[in-house]
Order: sequence, then structure tokens, then C-alpha cells
Amino acid sequence: MGLKTYGPMAVDWENRIDFDRLRRERLARAKALLAKSEMGALLCFDMNNVRYLTATHIGSWAQDKISRFTLLPQNDEPILWDFGSAARHHQQNCPWMGERSRPGIPLLRGAMSPEMGRAENVARKIKVELEKRGLHKEPLGIDVVEPPILFALQKEGIKIVDGQQLMSDARVIKTQDEISLLNHSAMMVDAAYDELYRAMKPGMSENQAVGLASKVLYDLGSEYVEAVNAISGERCNPHPHVFSDRVLRPGDPVYYDILHSYMGYRTCYYRCFTIGYASHAMIDAYKRCREYLDAAISLVRPGRTTAEIASVWPKAEEFGFPDEEAAFALQFGHGIGLAIWEKPVISRMVSLEHSHEIKPGMVFALETFWPSTDGWSAARIEEEIVVTETGHEVITRFPAEQLMVAGAHYFTVNGPLSTTREHEAAPSRRVKEMVEASAKIEGVAATD
Repeated sequence: MGLKTYGPMAVDWENRIDFDRLRRERLARAKALLAKSEMGALLCFDMNNVRYLTATHIGSWAQDKISRFTLLPQNDEPILWDFGSAARHHQQNCPWMGERSRPGIPLLRGAMSPEMGRAENVARKIKVELEKRGLHKEPLGIDVVEPPILFALQKEGIKIVDGQQLMSDARVIKTQDEISLLNHSAMMVDAAYDELYRAMKPGMSENQAVGLASKVLYDLGSEYVEAVNAISGERCNPHPHVFSDRVLRPGDPVYYDILHSYMGYRTCYYRCFTIGYASHAMIDAYKRCREYLDAAISLVRPGRTTAEIASVWPKAEEFGFPDEEAAFALQFGHGIGLAIWEKPVISRMVSLEHSHEIKPGMVFALETFWPSTDGWSAARIEEEIVVTETGHEVITRFPAEQLMVAGAHYFTVNGPLSTTREHEAAPSRRVKEMVEASAKIEGVAATD
């Protein structure tokens, strides 16, 4: 265990997360890749890329609005356009941006209608900055964009190319401080699972579990709980990827995926439980799910490939799906950082033919799924892994090596009720004798 877990405060008596270094090193990675590319500049609307380049943030409400944008020209510093009051805040409180933080409003995902001219306004802003630097005839890379802005830029004579891959490549290897933030973010989910484990019992609903986990995370300093997918009972198979108001019952399987952000850095962290007791079928499913996960984790070290990891997972047809696309994201690996899904993606659907080398500094999640033989329950487990110089370190620490039973407090006259049992017990010898005796007396068949 080489990674440290710090407190959430900055202190004068210990070296912790260095945010100045975080800002410098992230921007330097993007600049270096841009310098090697055909692009004269990079234009980003994806809020995670905006944060990566500018170290600015205005809350999770802006996450899906594509309404902040930044331009990174070759051999220059990024320029940010933001909501007016936010732009002024950045000028006053983000000295690394200064006057390069400016007001600028695009289309608000279509809420601004075409005649308002916002697309043309954005295009002119970008062209002015490119012309100042003699870059207006060079290709402009864009990560994501609303079509009217794309068309307006093209109308200004700007050649548009794909800039999304450049930013994905910049973010694939994490810096020292990014890894520390990801580790801290995972620590917060460790705590949320501990609270869930103590609280789960029959009568608790999935949405109550979501509320409890969310409170723990926000109390610990999360800036954005993106999702707590709570899946229980017969909803476990097939996996619906969304919580409901279903109430937990004795013997239920239940699994969660907790996704949240601490200082921008996310988690994707599944854990699986049963309530009160577990059936043999569920125990077997969990064991199989865990074995596939452990086989994948054992291959994580520099020099290995995503193909080698994907190859240890079962084919889609082996667990009830017609092909790999239909089973996508059930046996799955993905990078994690400022976004939930980053490079590298690990899946039998793509990795066997398009393999990538595992490198130090990568941080990714590996997640597996296995349906049980009862036809309705299933197991789902996930671990987050940091690739070190010599191997790997798992940063998700809530116990998962065996199936955990929550709310196991049932007692009989003979002592504690076993936590391994079926929903319907097999008839005892005495019960069988009773059935056979009554059948003989009444003249009916004792068996089917």
C-alpha cells in the first residue's frame, strides 16, 4: 500500500495535495500534445476538459449544458468564456486566469433560438483570437459542440477537426495529485458503504439507500453525487442501471454503484450484498463474479494490454446475451478521472482487436457481473486500480472478497439463523413422512 490518504484540509505541517502543481501539470500535458498535433488551437466545451485546462468550476448544474468554453492556442495560455458573474469571480479569485476569464454565452443547448445570433457571436470571438495569433488558417480541434456553433465556425472559414481524442490522450495518465484526489474520492465511498451496510434491512427502499449514501458523501465534502445506482431483488437481472422505490426483503440481493466527484475526481464503485441471508445460487454467482474480477486485476501492471485483461472475461453468450454489444458494460473496464469513463476502455467488444498497453499512472475501474442460476438474482462487483511502476494498487477498500450479508440478526430457538439458506426450505424428513402417511390414508399420490 503506497498511496497516502490525506485529510480534506491544507496544512502547513505536511505535504499533501498540491493544487498549484495539479494545475500546472494538467495544462502542460495538454499543451505538449497540442504542440505535436496538426491543430493551431483547441476549443473545448466539455466541462471536464474546461476544468482540466483552466482549473475553474461553477457547480454541477452546468455539467450538461455545454455553456462554458475555452480556447487553448498553440504556444499560449487558455482563454475562458463563462457566465458573466462567474467570469468576474475567476478574474478575482483565479490568478492563473486573470483577464483571460471573460463573459461569453453560447446557445444554452438550444434555449437561445437561432435569430439571437449566439452561435455567430461565439464563432467571431474564436476567430478574433485565432487571427491575433496567426492561427486562423490552421485546423481548430473541438471536443464537443452544438451544431449551430460548428456551422458558424465553418462559415467563418475555420477548418474543424476532432480535438476530443487529444484531450482524452492528455487525461489518460494521471499526475501525482490527480491520483491522490481519486484515492480520496474512493475513501469517501468506503465510508458510504459502511453506513449502508449498517443500515440495510427489510423495509428499507432503494431510494432511501440512495439518500443515505448521498448524505454521507456530501457531509464528507463531495461536490457532486452523480448517481447512486441501487438495484435489488428481481431488478438485479437484467441490470437496469437505475434505482427505484423498491423495498428490500429478506434474502434479496442488492448491489450499488456509487458515482461522485471530489474536487472534480470521480468514483465508479460497485458493491454487492444480500439482506439477512443468501441463497446458494447467489453465493455461487458472487463467487464467479469475483473470480472474473480477480483474474482481471491480477493482469494489471505496466506492459500488459487491455486485450489480455478482456480475454479472461466470459463471452456474452456464456451469460445470456447474443453478442458483446448487447452485454456491453457488464464485463467492463474504463479509465476514471474528471469523468466517469475515460481511456482506456476494456471490453471484449473492442479490446481484443484494438488493444492498448497498460502504463504507469493510469487509473481505471474493473467491473464484472454474473447472473445466478435462479434466473433473477445476480452479482455485481467493481474495483478501482492505480497502475504503479511495478504493478498496481487497489484503492476501493470496502470488503468485497466474499459476499457480505447485511441485517443478519435473525435468531431461532436453536440459535442464530444461518446466513446461507434458500427462500423456501427443503422439506425435512418428518415432513416427508407426514405427506406419505396422509397420502396412504386418503388414497392420494404423495408425489407428482
